[in-house]
Amino acid sequence: MSETHALQFHAGPAALARIRAEGLRASDVAVIPAAAGGPKGLIFQALDQWLFGDWLPSAPRERILIGSSIGAWRMAAACQRDPVAAFARLGQAYACQRYLSTKPTQSEIGVVVKRLLHDFVQGHEEDILRHPHHRLHVVAARGRGALAAPLHRRAELAGFVNAALRNATGRARLRHVLERVVLADARAGAAWLAPGFDAFTTHRAPLTSASLQAALLASGTLPLLMPAVTGIAGAPHGHYWDGGLIDYHLALPYQRAVSGSEIVLYPHFNEHVVPGWFDKAMPWRRVARGPQRAWLDNVLIVSPTPAFLATLPRTRLPDRSDFQHYGLDHDARARAWAQAIGEGARLRDALAAFVAQPDPERILPL
Repeated sequence: MSETHALQFHAGPAALARIRAEGLRASDVAVIPAAAGGPKGLIFQALDQWLFGDWLPSAPRERILIGSSIGAWRMAAACQRDPVAAFARLGQAYACQRYLSTKPTQSEIGVVVKRLLHDFVQGHEEDILRHPHHRLHVVAARGRGALAAPLHRRAELAGFVNAALRNATGRARLRHVLERVVLADARAGAAWLAPGFDAFTTHRAPLTSASLQAALLASGTLPLLMPAVTGIAGAPHGHYWDGGLIDYHLALPYQRAVSGSEIVLYPHFNEHVVPGWFDKAMPWRRVARGPQRAWLDNVLIVSPTPAFLATLPRTRLPDRSDFQHYGLDHDARARAWAQAIGEGARLRDALAAFVAQPDPERILPL
């Protein structure tokens, strides 16, 4: 398969008009979102390395980097002094997770992931927090109501069953048990995420050396599989879980964050923007089909094509189900994920080729 056809492109009308007029220029990129999705994020390692290690530095400017779960971890890698090395370390550490059984306890998963993040972030805090151009935003979900402080796993399970039922009857009803917390670079403007753009209460807290690791851990803490994160310095008191619960694909009001000529460049797993984790099986909730469609006017999504996915192990992106599929054969899983990471170089080459010779005819509407 040609590298050119490893990527597909989908854009909102403002982004498409800009690319038709000027091509895809690094100087126009103002925001980069990074979705939740666990191991799926590994596929972008080579693309991320090129994006943050080569192309974007050619046009330095202030940029918002916002992510939830693995997306937040990727954006923290982008902010390190050597992003190429940071993405390689993150991919290696994530792929090489090991557990003692096929059903590890909450405690064991929490210890493994906490160690992974410590090794990834330790010694790089100031790079991440003081990057001259990047402004990191980490999204997490804070419990309220039945999830404010569940006393044991059964209470947590009951709380998340309640959350799923509320969400099924209307995404806005999820606000009664979860709220959004954005832990952000203190230098970044907050107006674009000011409360009121959707139904959820949105808190903002500063990212500091005291809160960085806890914020990244909270953003990737899977309900029921890992212990909730508490005591994040400078953030509202409470229990925190994966940011993808509310902001799975980061359906946010990007038109507030950019001017008419700027672009939100979104390397994504597919062309769909699903608001929250509970909305995955509800295609009618996709943002491009709903009243928030204008949020995506300036967004360019670049995502793997079905033909590319067919070349990967198990003919799909790395996935959390791989932990069960490979069981205790951690080496086999790590090899499969390493193979996928290697194949991801074709995504990098495809984006670089498009930048060098843009073809607006390849861009489909969102």
